[in-house]
Amino acid sequence: MVDPILRSAALASGTTEAELRQALRTGELQRIAPGAYLYRTVLETLDATELHRARIRAVRCALGSRAAISHVSAAIVHGFDVWDADLSRVHLTHNRATGARRTTHLHSHAALLAVDDVEIVDGVPVTSAARTVVDLARTLPPEQAVVIGDSAMRMHPALDLRAVLDAAGSRAGIAAARRIAGLLDGRSESPGESLSRLRMREAGTRPPELQHELRTPAGLFVARVDFFWEDPGIVGEFDGMGKYGSGAPGVAADVVRREKLREDAIRELGLEVVRWTWAELFRFDVVLERLARAAERARR
Repeated sequence: MVDPILRSAALASGTTEAELRQALRTGELQRIAPGAYLYRTVLETLDATELHRARIRAVRCALGSRAAISHVSAAIVHGFDVWDADLSRVHLTHNRATGARRTTHLHSHAALLAVDDVEIVDGVPVTSAARTVVDLARTLPPEQAVVIGDSAMRMHPALDLRAVLDAAGSRAGIAAARRIAGLLDGRSESPGESLSRLRMREAGTRPPELQHELRTPAGLFVARVDFFWEDPGIVGEFDGMGKYGSGAPGVAADVVRREKLREDAIRELGLEVVRWTWAELFRFDVVLERLARAAERARR
């Protein structure tokens, strides 16, 4: 985790205002939030989530005793999967009824926080897993909210949203949050699997079994698959394209070889295998046609 350079700490350690201005002028330092900087060489190594974490750490020093990091920022602190969400602002919630505001770098929400709604994670006061999921289910589009909610359920199998949903009363978006809560499933192991499940639901596809274990007639383990339809006998697998494209060429080739052997073993059980990629999640009719052809083959 990267700690930003805080202006106050830099000045206290002997750096002058002129030196800070010079470092910013030359680009040696980059401003990531008011009064918070990173060296350019460090910033260039960070992805969007890591940069957001650094901004959170810049904000935490200014948090009052009645405020907590919340919403998508809380999801990142908790380590939940976050897909396609706006990370330009750090979100925090003040424990009060009014006074919400937004700036370029900060979105301050105003809402009452129960004692159980806040916990400390990595030294940062943050809304609890349940409160975070419900807040995001109220405020994000369904796809983004389900990805985060599935991830939270996977990390916390006993996570119960009912108390937080009930306490929300008639807050804006609570009806949507209740619908989202009914869609969550911690057995989805990646954002792509969560989105695949939503696509199937939108298309009216019969719900598959998730993370189903396949075994030989003798009981030997063959594979655990993303999606399974016992009748007519189809395995569905989501391929995250990064899965085989990282690491040394020899390592990637070995992964592909092992995946092919795994798929061959599945087919030897008499099952059809249908795969799809990230790109095909956004033209899911291609996947539906593939599933339909696989069903015809399986029935023959």
